[in-house]
This record gives sequence, structure tokens and C-alpha cells, in this order.
Amino acid sequence: MTLAKFVDKLPIIRTIKPKGRMDGVPYYQMRIQQFKQKLHRDLPETTVWGLEGNYPGPTIEAKKNQLIKVEWMNELPSKHLLPVDTTIHGAEPNKPRVRTVVHLHGGVVQPDSDGYPDAWFTNGYREVGPEFKKKIYDYPNMQRGTTLWYHSHAIGITRLNVYAGVAGAYIIRDPAEKRLNLPKGKYEVTLLIQDRTFNDDGSLYYPCEPKPPIPNVCPSIVSDFFGDNILVNGKVWPYLEVEPRKYRFRIVNGSNSRFYRIGLSSSQPFYQIGTDGGFLESPVIAKKILIAPGERVDVIIDFSKLRGDSIVLTNNAPSPFPRGNPVNLTTEGQIMQFRVSKYLTSYDYSTIPYRLNIIKPLYERDARLERYLTLVRETDKYGRAFLLLDDKRWDDPITIKPLLGSIEVWTLINLANSTHPIHIHLVNFQILDRQPFDVEHYKETGKILTTGPAVLPALNERGWKDTVRANPSEITRIIMRFVPYSGLYPWHCHILEHEDHEMMRPYEIIT
Repeated sequence: MTLAKFVDKLPIIRTIKPKGRMDGVPYYQMRIQQFKQKLHRDLPETTVWGLEGNYPGPTIEAKKNQLIKVEWMNELPSKHLLPVDTTIHGAEPNKPRVRTVVHLHGGVVQPDSDGYPDAWFTNGYREVGPEFKKKIYDYPNMQRGTTLWYHSHAIGITRLNVYAGVAGAYIIRDPAEKRLNLPKGKYEVTLLIQDRTFNDDGSLYYPCEPKPPIPNVCPSIVSDFFGDNILVNGKVWPYLEVEPRKYRFRIVNGSNSRFYRIGLSSSQPFYQIGTDGGFLESPVIAKKILIAPGERVDVIIDFSKLRGDSIVLTNNAPSPFPRGNPVNLTTEGQIMQFRVSKYLTSYDYSTIPYRLNIIKPLYERDARLERYLTLVRETDKYGRAFLLLDDKRWDDPITIKPLLGSIEVWTLINLANSTHPIHIHLVNFQILDRQPFDVEHYKETGKILTTGPAVLPALNERGWKDTVRANPSEITRIIMRFVPYSGLYPWHCHILEHEDHEMMRPYEIIT
């Protein structure tokens, strides 16, 4: 189904207020519900999942160092909107089809508030997973001001729950940011980008099996998913009317599998000021920015000299990335449109400061150890390709047990044929470098034979990260300190189809 572009206004996601106070701190109720929503002018209303009657869910805004409490309440029906594969781990026939647990992606929280995949629960908590600990989560917000996002994380059905609509933004505001004089108020906009395919009746389409189909398995998980339509804030190819001035955009890639390499049809640059874990040291001027699933970028776009123009936010990342099909420039090659059609309501006093932040580097000499971890492609008992971390499955014994407070270097050895965005819960890390190596030599000998020099991360990756792109035929080295909590956390690929099919492992921080 081909839908017209730029006929619907971009929805501005509302910021939710606390329900009240609990134990002296703000308390939020976030009800996960099924409802109908208009996603495009020419589509009938689509049945989606969302929060508080919205897809995407409303934004939670918190102040740095201010504890808040959130109760994620499952009010979903017992039948799933999408095809559930009961052959994959965590979604077996004896498990409820509709389960959820919410993870605050990038949040520094205790394990029992992290949204552990096995901590799922059903409507009314009638059934809960083996790691379910409590109903109300504590978010202390003791971290840098930044853009986080929340999404469903239930084991075996994360891809389906997020695709159905269980996702939204979470912003931590640092009062010290005011001195930077960035665009603010209505000139600061969150953009949550996702891709979807629709049936003729407007309902969400998600494949029930791969092509060619797997014998005797239907529904069956697919290796990745790329929708035909690009949505921003829950609208298909929307437009935003802007004034001729600077705007700040907090961009979240909330897609299941699709990477976006964004640009502007006007050929003007972005001024990137932040990444997953907050501000960069200085703005990075870039014509293109690559964003993998789970990653966030914080950019400023200057429309001041473009009065009367219409500018398209474009994408030229192949799918799968980086060796997949080239972008169709008339469909997924376009994301949304900016129309510089509004009058300037006041003088633009906002600035793009030269210095944003001080980032203290972590040093390899301080690392307690370096771990070598492989990303491998295997075949399951049905003959389906699936990806593993360190050649292990979710339920295998835990092999990574960092000491609380210690620094480690993780060397990610990608033996597969695509880029995997690796997300580590709890910690922020720094990227050290990437280096090409001989994959076949490693498979034969288990030893790394490099084939070129180590390359430093791109300028816009030299900040705090929680998701890193591990490219094929490269080793990617990251360094992190395991603070401030001990306990059990996951790390995984953020291509949700991979995560659901065993590309996820637990690790345990010990004292």
C-alpha cells in the first residue's frame, strides 16, 4: 500500500504529569493499553498498543538526581495483535501470549527496576515471570541529562510488543544545561522514528513467517523486519511547520531492525550536540548521521535562512545494514518534512555553544581485564539462521561477572555479515576503536589477525554511549566502569528480531 507523504502534521508527544506522590517523591502510572489511532490521513484507524491512550506513549520528564516512581500497568487483552512464535525461548506454548515488562533504555537503575526480560507480568499481575520482583519501579535519575527511551522488553516477544506500540521517550533534564542557551520550549522537539507495514484495512502487518517459510513452524520468527512506511511520533511521513530559526531535535531510532543514515534535502548540516549518554564535548557538524536501532542523537537544525522552503529529512542506509538492499528514495529514503512556513514570533537568542561538556576518558591501563566476545551466526534445530553472543544462549550459565566498581574493556568480534547494535544495560561506555580482521582466519584458529589499522570512533561517537554499532569483519572495543549497582542485567543486540532469538545474554555485577 502506497501512502501519500507529508499530508499529516507531526504529533508533538505530550509530557505526562505525575499521578501524585508516593513516599515523598513523584509517582507515575503508565497504563499499557490497546486502542485505535489514526496513523495516516488515508488509513482507517489502526489498532495499536500504547500508553495512556497514546502511541507512542507520553514522554516522562525528570530532573537530574530526582527520584521518581513509575508503575507500568498491563491493561492489554489476552490475545496478541501479532503472530507469536512459540518455538523460541521465552515464548513457549505454556507462557501467556500477552506479557510485558518495560525497560528504561539507558537508565541507571537497580536490577529490580531495570525491566529484566524474565520479570514480565500479565494483565492485573495474574501471572508473572520468574524474575518478577516488584510492581513499582524506582528511577533515581542520578546520571547526565540526556534522552532515554522506554520500551517493552518481555523475553521472546520484545519485537512484537514494540512493533505494536509499547515505546516512548524519557528525558532527564540537568538544570546546569540552562547556561548553554540551547533552543527550548516549542523549539525543542522529540522525534521517535519507526517503520511499519499496513494491511489494506489499516491494521498492522507483521510477517508470520520468513521467505521461504520454515517447514512445520508457523508463526515463525523472521531474521529482521523492515516496514514499507516510515513513522515519526506515530504518523506516517508527517510534516512539521517551523519558524526560520534554530530548533533542537532529540531523535530516537525506535525501529525493530532498520538503521537510518539521516540527512537534509537542503544539503545543510546538522549540529550534533549529544548522543546516547548526554552531551558531546563540542558540537559536531555533519551532513549525515548514522543511527542504529536503540541509539539516540541530539541535534540542532538552523532554518533561519530557509524561509518559505520545504526540507525533507532523508535516509540512505541500506537494509540490512551495511550490505543490504539500497534505499528506495521515494519511500524509506524519506522520513519527514520540515516546512519553514511560520513567521518568526520572536528574535532567536538561542546559541550553538562551542563547548558543551567535559568528558573524562576511561583509560585501558586502569582496566581490570579485557573480554573477547564473539557475535556469531548459527542455525537452530529448525534450520533457521540465528545470532548468538559469545556462542551462548540466554539460559546458559552466566560467564561475565564484573566486579562492582571495576573497569573492563570488551572486544566485540563480529563474525556475522551485518552490523549489530550492542546495548549493555546499566552502564555507559566509551568506544575505544574499531579494527578490521580476517574472519576466516579467526574461525579456523580462534586468533585475531588484523588486516588494517585500528580506527578511532567518529567524532559524534566520542561521548558516553549505551549502544554501539559492531560492524561485520571488525573488532569493536569499548571500555566501561561497572557502577553504581550490583546484580543481574542483560546485554544484547538491539535488532529486536535478533534479541528475541537468543542474541541476548545476562551478566552479573558482583561485590
